[in-house]
Amino acid sequence: MKLIYKGKYDGDASSLLNKQHREGGVAFKEMPINKLLIYANGFSIVILFLLFVLLYLYDEHFHLNIWGALVSILCIFPHEFLHAICFKETVYLYTYLSHGGLFVVGGEDMSKARFVFMSLLPNLVFGFIPFLLFFITKNAFFGTLGAFSISMGVGDYYNVFNALTQMPRKARTYLYEDRSYWYMPKEK
Repeated sequence: MKLIYKGKYDGDASSLLNKQHREGGVAFKEMPINKLLIYANGFSIVILFLLFVLLYLYDEHFHLNIWGALVSILCIFPHEFLHAICFKETVYLYTYLSHGGLFVVGGEDMSKARFVFMSLLPNLVFGFIPFLLFFITKNAFFGTLGAFSISMGVGDYYNVFNALTQMPRKARTYLYEDRSYWYMPKEK
């Protein structure tokens, strides 16, 4: 895997990785990236609120830990790096801060299972594991880090939902411009 920082994404999908469509490629039914990022940010706030309610219900002495919040923000680039290491080929990192996002784009095809793992890996490492550690330790740092990191993964959960509900068994997925596609590989 080779990671290349491409800078600011200008919203022009044709500037992203231009891969040829596969024969029989079917576009995922998904929102355009600029609309997705707006919805994802709103949904992220709702999830964050619900997670903090859960933390307070579990431990009435829970308090927001500023270090946990800061570390979750600092994990934004490592989050994308964890996505990137799931690729074997070159991966490009883009910033799209005007819409509140960063993302990586890779040119290789993936199985559904590998795509789901790639999508969830950073959310497990920075979100769910620290969040669960809070319930063992009652350490506010872990609870805050986990809650913020889980809520920042909304775009990833959307990709997982699309893969699980739209890709048939044994299908493979790839990215063309800013859209995900799936296809059935030819039997050997």
